[in-house]
Amino acid sequence: MDYFLSEEQKMIVETARQITNEYIIPHRAALDEQDKFPRTILNAMAQADLFGIPVPEEFGGFGGGCLDIVLALEQLGRGCIGVGTAFAASSLGIYPILQAGSQEMRERYLPDAAAGKKFAAFGLTEANAGSDASGIQTTAVLDGDEWVVNGTKQWITNGGEAQIYTIVAITDRSKGPRGASMLVVEEGDPGFSCGPKEKKMGIRASSTTELIFKDCRIPKDRLIGRKGTGFITIMKTLDSSRPGIAALGLGLAQAALDEAACYAKQRVQFGKPIIAFQAVQHMLADMAIQLEAARALVYGAARHIDAHPQNMSKVSSMCKVFATDMAMKVATDAVQVMGGYGYMREYPVEKMMRDAKILQIYEGTNQIQRNVVGQELNKEYARVSVNG
Repeated sequence: MDYFLSEEQKMIVETARQITNEYIIPHRAALDEQDKFPRTILNAMAQADLFGIPVPEEFGGFGGGCLDIVLALEQLGRGCIGVGTAFAASSLGIYPILQAGSQEMRERYLPDAAAGKKFAAFGLTEANAGSDASGIQTTAVLDGDEWVVNGTKQWITNGGEAQIYTIVAITDRSKGPRGASMLVVEEGDPGFSCGPKEKKMGIRASSTTELIFKDCRIPKDRLIGRKGTGFITIMKTLDSSRPGIAALGLGLAQAALDEAACYAKQRVQFGKPIIAFQAVQHMLADMAIQLEAARALVYGAARHIDAHPQNMSKVSSMCKVFATDMAMKVATDAVQVMGGYGYMREYPVEKMMRDAKILQIYEGTNQIQRNVVGQELNKEYARVSVNG
């Protein structure tokens, strides 16, 4: 389908597609087997200016919107969502600075992030704080001109590889949700360390670690925005980033469909290719229909967010749920079409099926996203009933 992309957007697609074909696809199996962070590939992305897509031009970026980052991530997801996640997590890590950082903070961090010279990470999740962000235990106490941070973050993407970490900490527990703030921690800050890399089912090319703060001292001016506005910044950040996760699902599903359809054309049973059998045709048809429906929703949601950034929670959650559920189903069906071959590591759909599961979990589980949509509908229909 023609989605009427601009010339700049077509250029983003072509650049990301080229990197995927030349750098990601030939190495994705090895990266998965070795649990290896794709630094060389990320450097190629940096040279192609992909890291600058969400960064304003005044800080050396492209000044792109949600749809622009979606287009890039869809192509990267077609190659490997582990690599795509490492790239996306760096954008996620700078979103709080884009959303609420001071001019001085933006000037300090965004140019290097846009150039891919420094990677970023976002530190929210803890052992008792995931879907329920109010369970955060990490604290930051002001001591003279420094914040003293104590606590542990869990399952942080790009942990141990990033140089810039935007984290959430409680700065005044007595104020409840208004007592959380966001701060920037840098690699090498005293009292800050990362745990060992986690062993994961999928997206093994990305690095996932704990962030450990033991009397970690950071300068007072590392506070993002105002004290107590952390939860607001979290919500804006995740609403902005969730279409990117949906886009990774689009890319993975497209790759799984391509592999399954090509296999079905070549695999002969009972004297003819299995794509000639209606049972297989219907599976492939459903995969293609679901993928195109998801793509339309994700692109539409991204355009809505670019036009109405103040009203994006519902569409952001909708596209994340629909596209990532679709990706899991399409990947599973691709394995089924390919039968025993699909189950073997020699063929990429085995990895795609393992990778796809995380899309339904991170950056807000799909159950939580349905809660968000339901709550927004409740608000909308309450206004309808009041206004007649």
